[in-house]
Amino acid sequence: MSLVTVPFYQKRHRHFDQSYRNIQTRYLLDEYASKKRASTQASSQKSLSQRSSSQRASSQTSLGGTICRVCAKRVSTQEDEEQENRSRYQSLVAAYGEAKRQRFLSELAHLEEDVHLARSQARDKLDKYAIQQMMEDKLAWERHTFEERISRAPEILVRLRSHTVWERMSVKLCFTVQGFPTPVVQWYKDGSLICQAAEPGKYRIESNYGVHTLEINRADFDDTATYSAVATNAHGQVSTNAAVVVRRFRGDEEPFRSVGLPIGLPLSSMIPYTHFDVQFLEKFGVTFRREGETVTLKCTMLVTPDLKRVQPRAEWYRDDVLLKESKWTKMFFGEGQASLSFSHLHKDDEGLYTLRIVSRGGVSDHSAFLFVRDADPLVTGAPGAPMDLQCHDANRDYVIVTWKPPNTTTESPVMGYFVDRCEVGTNNWVQCNDAPVKICKYPVTGLFEGRSYIFRVRAVNSAGISRPSRVSDAVAALDPLDLRRLQAVHLEGEKEIAIYQDDLEGDAQVPGPPTGVHASEISRNYVVLSWEPPTPRGKDPLMYFIEKSVVGSGSWQRVNAQTAVRSPRYAVFDLMEGKSYVFRVLSANRHGLSEPSEITSPIQAQDVTVVPSAPGRVLASRNTKTSVVVQWDRPKHEEDLLGYYVDCCVAGTNLWEPCNHKPIGYNRFVVHGLTTGEQYIFRVKAVNAVGMSENSQESDVIKVQAALTVPSHPYGITLLNCDGHSMTLGWKVPKFSGGSPILGYYLDKREVHHKNWHEVNSSPSKPTILTVDGLTEGSLYEFKIAAVNLAGIGEPSDPSEHFKCEAWTMPEPGPAYDLTFCEVRDTSLVMLWKAPVYSGSSPVSGYFVDFREEDAGEWITVNQTTTASRYLKVSDLQQGTKEISAGVDEQGNIYLGFDCQEMTDASQFTWCKSYEEISDDERFKIETVGDHSKLYLKNPDKEDLGTYSVSVSDTDGVSSSFVLDPEELERLMALSNEIKNPTIPLKSELAYEIFDKGRVRFWLQAEHLSPDASYRFIINDREVSDSEIHRIKCDKATGIIEMVMDRFSIENEGTYTVQIHDGKAKSQSSLVLIGDAFKTVLEEAEFQRKEFLRKQGPHFAEYLHWDVTEECEVRLVCKVANTKKETVFKWLKDDVLYETETLPNLERGICELLIPKLSKKDHGEYKATLKDDRGQDVSILEIAGKVYDDMILAMSRVCGKSASPLKVLCTPEGIRLQCFMKYFTDEMKVNWCHKDAKISSSEHMRIGGSEEMAWLQICEPTEKDKGKYTFEIFDGKDNHQRSLDLSGQAFDEAFAEFQQFKAAAFAEKNRGRLIGGLPDVVTIMEGKTLNLTCTVFGNPDPEVIWFKNDQDIQLSEHFSVKVEQAKYVSMTIKGVTSEDSGKYSINIKNKYGGEKIDVTVSVYKHGEKIPDMAPPQQAKPKLIPASASAAGQ
Repeated sequence: MSLVTVPFYQKRHRHFDQSYRNIQTRYLLDEYASKKRASTQASSQKSLSQRSSSQRASSQTSLGGTICRVCAKRVSTQEDEEQENRSRYQSLVAAYGEAKRQRFLSELAHLEEDVHLARSQARDKLDKYAIQQMMEDKLAWERHTFEERISRAPEILVRLRSHTVWERMSVKLCFTVQGFPTPVVQWYKDGSLICQAAEPGKYRIESNYGVHTLEINRADFDDTATYSAVATNAHGQVSTNAAVVVRRFRGDEEPFRSVGLPIGLPLSSMIPYTHFDVQFLEKFGVTFRREGETVTLKCTMLVTPDLKRVQPRAEWYRDDVLLKESKWTKMFFGEGQASLSFSHLHKDDEGLYTLRIVSRGGVSDHSAFLFVRDADPLVTGAPGAPMDLQCHDANRDYVIVTWKPPNTTTESPVMGYFVDRCEVGTNNWVQCNDAPVKICKYPVTGLFEGRSYIFRVRAVNSAGISRPSRVSDAVAALDPLDLRRLQAVHLEGEKEIAIYQDDLEGDAQVPGPPTGVHASEISRNYVVLSWEPPTPRGKDPLMYFIEKSVVGSGSWQRVNAQTAVRSPRYAVFDLMEGKSYVFRVLSANRHGLSEPSEITSPIQAQDVTVVPSAPGRVLASRNTKTSVVVQWDRPKHEEDLLGYYVDCCVAGTNLWEPCNHKPIGYNRFVVHGLTTGEQYIFRVKAVNAVGMSENSQESDVIKVQAALTVPSHPYGITLLNCDGHSMTLGWKVPKFSGGSPILGYYLDKREVHHKNWHEVNSSPSKPTILTVDGLTEGSLYEFKIAAVNLAGIGEPSDPSEHFKCEAWTMPEPGPAYDLTFCEVRDTSLVMLWKAPVYSGSSPVSGYFVDFREEDAGEWITVNQTTTASRYLKVSDLQQGTKEISAGVDEQGNIYLGFDCQEMTDASQFTWCKSYEEISDDERFKIETVGDHSKLYLKNPDKEDLGTYSVSVSDTDGVSSSFVLDPEELERLMALSNEIKNPTIPLKSELAYEIFDKGRVRFWLQAEHLSPDASYRFIINDREVSDSEIHRIKCDKATGIIEMVMDRFSIENEGTYTVQIHDGKAKSQSSLVLIGDAFKTVLEEAEFQRKEFLRKQGPHFAEYLHWDVTEECEVRLVCKVANTKKETVFKWLKDDVLYETETLPNLERGICELLIPKLSKKDHGEYKATLKDDRGQDVSILEIAGKVYDDMILAMSRVCGKSASPLKVLCTPEGIRLQCFMKYFTDEMKVNWCHKDAKISSSEHMRIGGSEEMAWLQICEPTEKDKGKYTFEIFDGKDNHQRSLDLSGQAFDEAFAEFQQFKAAAFAEKNRGRLIGGLPDVVTIMEGKTLNLTCTVFGNPDPEVIWFKNDQDIQLSEHFSVKVEQAKYVSMTIKGVTSEDSGKYSINIKNKYGGEKIDVTVSVYKHGEKIPDMAPPQQAKPKLIPASASAAGQ
């Protein structure tokens, strides 16, 4: 079966079932089958019932036998009726069946029709689906390539526009964006994402075919904001924004809102202000930079009115081409400034930059040139990088790259160029051409379809290869005609698919031949062929093969036999020079090769474009002090010119330098950056893609100076005299001469109220005074004056005042005129003037001079008496003028310098000595650079003393003067001598330093030493060199020169000198070590040597020293080093071992000895000793004398800081003031003061203390003892004070307490008491006599009472008591018995009190062992208070 007869969908669907039918169709078929089964079952049941009835009848007949006729007739009649009924029933059944059959056939016919229709519709849908699926499958393999081919970052075609609307109106913001994949757009209001769901009905966002809209319904004032739209896809993001201003009706109050109007948007038609006044405050000037550097061009401006919601538009242009932001340039406009920043300069960025501020009121602009020099070449002599790289005519595998050549003024000519390509997303650069291409154009082939590339170019000359150019913009290898062949096919509903026109041209076929084959570009190295694809071209990918033939040969040679071409462009290389070729192209696909195309006309490989001819005459004219305008005639042959290069050369040097580094397209150029006063020559060469022309003829020599302009207008027209028929006028010279001397002046006159001016003098008048004749007496006249120089006649002055023509007859003189200034200093100046033309009735006898500050109203007279001279020095002025400065330059030349920031391009410095212009070139030299001028004194001496002055032309009288007196000249000459005969400054003179082991280092340090500096050491007039004895070295980076001597001995006494030479500069430093100075060094060296030996064994890193702890203990401390386990440490005092509670831990390296409560008993010599098998070391500290006193002061410092406030303690003797502290000794320097008067110890005021406190005892205080008491303790540096105010209530309370204590003490002294005699225990044998005797005291005499077991003793012969002289008391018990054992008490009391003493008496019988009892002791009394004794009494 042919493939053509098979339905297209069967090519993909190999089997079919009923799954394509719909549900309704399946339901009807099921119902039909069930009804057919039901009818079949019903007919079978009826036939069975009929057969059974007939069988029953026959059986009855056979069983009955014979019957009668009547019965038979009756039976036959019944049978007939039954038969009739049966036949009637059968007919009814047949009719019903037929009707049922017909009805079913009708339903079946309808059902079959529905099924057929459903099948047809399903088949149509399957056909459409198959077509769609086939197209999707066909495009699936191309989709990735196609997407890459058309994928690009979002690009905004139409930006948002700002709107101003009234409240409750709707506003719609629209913008257009393109990109692939389709960008996702989000809308923002003042930076916040707009959500439609948050405010239903408020916003409506739509997107149709790349046009995105945001509609704000019924806008209110809160909708005033900046709205932004951000479009994003996988390749990038762009945004645009606009301001919406919602206004209110009838002047409703509108609160201030700040809405930033986007830069670059056109102004809304509703803007209330239609004009912006833009005033540039700071402007960018001519800028010089190098490739690779960064630069920012910035202008600050004042925009009026300053509106927050609307702004003018800022536009940047380079050579009149509008610039856009890129990865190389960033723009900013706002906050009163506009800037253009370059992150990495290339020569492509060179050009004339213009900033235009555009508003409805007009355009304000400013322009300046940016020069970008070549970066340093990678190889010396290599050319600069090419520039302005462009890609053209891109196709599937082909693109043409063009560029501009570099200027090779100082390098050898360019031999050719290498073109490199790099696939976007990689960093792999591939060189496209094996041999350098001669012209600035190259067709790059072999690209991969659908990929993007960037390109760069490198120039080659005999020295090497240049740096690469700036990379081109990315270009995609795509056929631009692909999109034209893309069509949209609409499917059912709103769906559509994209399909190439090739897919609609039928099935497989061999393509037709290409058409329109021609040479689109011809050069000496290659020919680019172009053609149109065949029509129809077929569905399959198309390729091309190119064939060439030498004219007349008749044979064809395939050019691209190895590689097929997919682009309708191809560059044919390797053509023989001088021969003509014809070409033809064949197209091919997978089905075969087409017929050849038509043959081209004969083509010969040759350069169609030739090198341009040299430009014509070059003219250079003055422009500014640093620039020259160069103009030239265009070359005769200027085919496809890329521009011109301008070179300059200082006259007489033949060293040419490039003026521009990128070809300029016009024949006039302003060369900037020249040296003022220098003479230059210029030349020009033309550039096209083939190469550079010959140099033009050189221009005439031109000196760089400001261009001549006409002078400014004179001013200050004054009437000097009038005789009734003529007037004598005077005026001041113009402030600006225009760069050329003023040749004279023209005067015009007119009568007041007349319109026409009349010329006074036909030829210029040189003096600034002129008499105008032929005037009408009594008339009013006004005059104006114009100055003239070589450039022409300047602007006339403003009309003068109205002068009346009437004769002067007043006795006083007329005004002086031609007022000038000289010797202008910071606070003084000299004025000069000319005598009045009209002298009055008598000769002029003197002048008064007035002055005032500018804009001040009151004039002040300088001289109180007249001056007969026509000059006067005015002093005591406020400083406002910069003076001449005197100095010395780096070469030691003396100069006078002056700066003038007010100078113009036409200004000139004029130096004078004694007010005569300096012209002596043998003694003076004048150098002027910019606004700074210097007058050099070539051979300064006394002849140069005097007054120097300088004036600057074309300024508002800028001048200054300087008096060079002998003192100033001497100072300048001394400074000049220092510079011409320099010395090497030293940071440090020669000094010595002693190291360990006794080594001595001699060193000095210079401020700076160059690598070529030399030096030498001299000892006692003998130079020493580097050796083991004298180790000498120099660090020139730090400037340190040193010499180290390991063994310093008595032989080294003498003078040490270091001499340094560094170029012209030199220096010397000496050190004298003789006598005591040498002995000091020698002793220190010996000490360091011994110290080194000492430290080889155990030693003290820090010798014994002391401090005082916070607990006021003296601590002796030393640090040990280089110890080991066997090392023994001991403390000794006065050579006696000093025992301590704990042994020192030598591993810690610190040993301590605490001396608590230091006193004189601690005086002595303390030693710390270290000893082991390596040696020993001793440290000694003697605590005595000053050391002891310093310790006491240190303890005083600790005690003074910790001293408590003064406290009051009352005693029977008086009032005691106490100050508690951590430790106190009488050796501390303390003072007590009463009312700021120092207290000495006396009977009334006793001073003392204990270890814990110091006290002051006030004995028997009185009213005189009231007042402030101060305790002072001095620590050698500070006084620590504690004060107490003992007066008022404090004194009263203390005094009362003292009285109480005093009374208590008196009572205690005079109460009854036992002085002695009674033991606490008495043991006695029965039958003996016991006598208890004691002595009592009391004043008055005490009463004595004895008790036994706390009961009164009844006196009898057995008990007797005896008192003698009121103080000797005894109790006698005769013949003691055991009943006498017990406690006996004696009470001794008087009115002041008393005491009770208990005595225990133990009686034992004869023959018994004496009881063991403790030895008897003095009985302890118990006090009886005075109240108890008084009550008893």
